[in-house]
Amino acid sequence: MTPNAKLFCGIILVTVPTIQYGGYFLLTLLSGKKKLPLTDFQKSMFRAGHAHAGVLVILALIAEGLIDNTSLSGSPEWLLRVGFPLSAILVSGGFFGGAAGPGAVTTNRFIVILYVGVIVLAVSAVALGIALIKNS
Repeated sequence: MTPNAKLFCGIILVTVPTIQYGGYFLLTLLSGKKKLPLTDFQKSMFRAGHAHAGVLVILALIAEGLIDNTSLSGSPEWLLRVGFPLSAILVSGGFFGGAAGPGAVTTNRFIVILYVGVIVLAVSAVALGIALIKNS
C-alpha cells in the first residue's frame, strides 16, 4: 500500500465513529427513546443517508487500494483519492439536508447536494474503472 493510500485510509477510518454515532442517534429516534418531531419522510431520508454513508465509506476504502493498482499520479490520482470519500459526504449529506426543516414531507433545495455527490461518485468510479482497465 502506498503512502497516499495509507494517508487516505487513515483519514477515512477516523470518520467511522461519526457514522457510528449517527446510527446510534438514529436508533434512539426510531426506538422512541429520543423525542423529535420528525415526519415519516424525514425518518426515511435520515435512514437512507446513514446507510449510504456506511456503504460509500467502505467503497472509498476499497477504492484507495485499487487506485494503487493504476498508473495514475499527480492530480488525477488525488482527484480519485478525494472523489470517493467526498461522494460519501455529499450523498449522505444530501439525504440529510434534503429532508431538513420542521415538518418536511418533501425534499428541499438542499437535495442538490445528493445529486452532486452522485455525479462525483459516478465520475470517480468510471475513471477508476478505465484506469484499471488501461493498466491491466
